[in-house]
Amino acid sequence: MTKSYQKTYHYSRRTFLGAAASTAFAFNFFPSRVFGANSKLQVAGIGVGGKGKSDFDHAAVHGDVVAACDIDSRRLDVALRKHPDAVKFSDYRELLSQYGDKIDALTVSTPDHTHAPAAMMAMQKGINVYVQKPMTHTVWEARQMTTLANAKGICTQMGNQGTAENGLREGAEYIRAGGLGTVKDIHAWTNRPVWPQAPTITARPSEAMDVPSHVDWDSFVGPAPMRPYHSCYAPFKWRGWYDYGTGALGDMACHTTNLAFMGCELTQPTKAESVNTGPINDETYPSWASINLYFPKTEKRGPIKFHWYEGKVGNNGKDNKGVKNLPPMDLFHGQTPKNSGLLIVGTDGIMYSPNDYGADWLVYKGGKWHKKNEVELPEQSIARNGRGDAGMKEEWVKAIRENKPEIALSNFNYAGNLTEAILLGNVAMRVGGKFKWNAKKLTTNRKDANQLISKAYRSQWGFVPA
Repeated sequence: MTKSYQKTYHYSRRTFLGAAASTAFAFNFFPSRVFGANSKLQVAGIGVGGKGKSDFDHAAVHGDVVAACDIDSRRLDVALRKHPDAVKFSDYRELLSQYGDKIDALTVSTPDHTHAPAAMMAMQKGINVYVQKPMTHTVWEARQMTTLANAKGICTQMGNQGTAENGLREGAEYIRAGGLGTVKDIHAWTNRPVWPQAPTITARPSEAMDVPSHVDWDSFVGPAPMRPYHSCYAPFKWRGWYDYGTGALGDMACHTTNLAFMGCELTQPTKAESVNTGPINDETYPSWASINLYFPKTEKRGPIKFHWYEGKVGNNGKDNKGVKNLPPMDLFHGQTPKNSGLLIVGTDGIMYSPNDYGADWLVYKGGKWHKKNEVELPEQSIARNGRGDAGMKEEWVKAIRENKPEIALSNFNYAGNLTEAILLGNVAMRVGGKFKWNAKKLTTNRKDANQLISKAYRSQWGFVPA
């Protein structure tokens, strides 16, 4: 029995299934509201604790909060202290079934496995959505989200906040203008995982734990297979579990590789491979992984090989030792690698971004490194933001007000493409070896890889494809 918080209405199973079916199959176009300069959006949030609280707070300043949902009633209460009239929910399906026609803008900042089911249900009702990175849990979900957003004219934004940084946008312009010559290779690395997963956790806990009174465990599990509650899953610790998270690659590559995707205008790879990955288990992501994606030649550029590095090679969990997984040191030309970063290697130079967000970068040319204010920048071609995480919401709200989805730079056309490619790397990590990728058909040349492009959904928690 799903637990619902104060002010939440209760549905019978028959009533809920009928309501869910009627909304899931309703693909009629909902014309976007036209907002005047002073009119307020009706705002709601799903997942309003942790990172979700800042997403919700940033959106809330642009309108009136109608409702909010979180599986943790304590976090929900904190998020709604400034919004006493907002209706509280622990089950996002109930929020959207009851208030979907009253919401203009919705933030979705739940664990990865519920991003797509919640956002798809919202978009089917014509609601504009802001979804935390990674956009989805699977490659197939990312395609469905993008397709539906386009079909219904929804204004979308994915929460990879580096997109708002002017430095990233300047760097993308520099790459597009040929500042590095012809780009050949991209290398990205991270200090993640910083949460429990392999090698220390490779199986589900055997001991039983009572569900805390403030947690709606059924709604946390959502579309995933049901399992008993344990504190090893939530909060935050879910990232390393296959059923809930997307590991280090899914968590951080939407940040760390953003500059490369935007600057090189990457599409979809044609091949993916696991180069050096730690032991695989049935429950959690491995201790380390090196992944390659092969991006084909386009009209604007030549082929590009993408390299991803995570974890510590050889880490067996006994002492957390191992060798940090990094690109070849000669590419740094004397720079000390930061914990996370990006190298974009071209025929005329190398760009090095020493953080997760692409806001700062250096260029190696003529035998020395140059700061970004020491290179000749091309004429501006990408609008500036410079407002960081809050700026992402401002840009999204501007898109909603003007009914122009393209104003939000990390809209689902861009973010969906990025997410599909990145999550394909997780597929390679889990199956090992190399496979070909047919992006148009969403298939590989391997049965085991195809099984991980999508997933099954627990009864009553799935969503209808676009």
